[in-house]
Amino acid sequence: MLIVNSRIQIPLSELDFSFARSGGPGGQNVNKVNSKAVLRWAVVVTDSLPYDVKARFLEKFANRLTAENEIIVTSQKFRDQNRNVEDCLEKLRAMIESVAERPTPRRPTKPSYSSTQKRVDKKVALSQKKKARRQVNFDD
Repeated sequence: MLIVNSRIQIPLSELDFSFARSGGPGGQNVNKVNSKAVLRWAVVVTDSLPYDVKARFLEKFANRLTAENEIIVTSQKFRDQNRNVEDCLEKLRAMIESVAERPTPRRPTKPSYSSTQKRVDKKVALSQKKKARRQVNFDD
């Protein structure tokens, strides 16, 4: 069971793990051992996520979904397969936690009178400074 918080728990039966050979350094071990973990999870069909969390998840991570609406998380950080599986689960937990809480809506505000006045005064002062730099025309 992947426990995200008290409200969200995902059974491991929904998660599909596969393993492949890792890239990078490691000598002969790289060529022999399938230590890279690849986690696939069908987000759209799961009943483990509340509707609002699922909608935010699909919106935020839409670019990471496959054509079958599965999210793929990989890990090849460690040389041990079990640690890479745990790393994949931790990455997925962090992804779900990032969308678990509803974002607070922004309340539009309008600038105060004094801040508007300060902005206008600065503009006038800058305009006067630039006007003072201009060449003086004596013909007028």
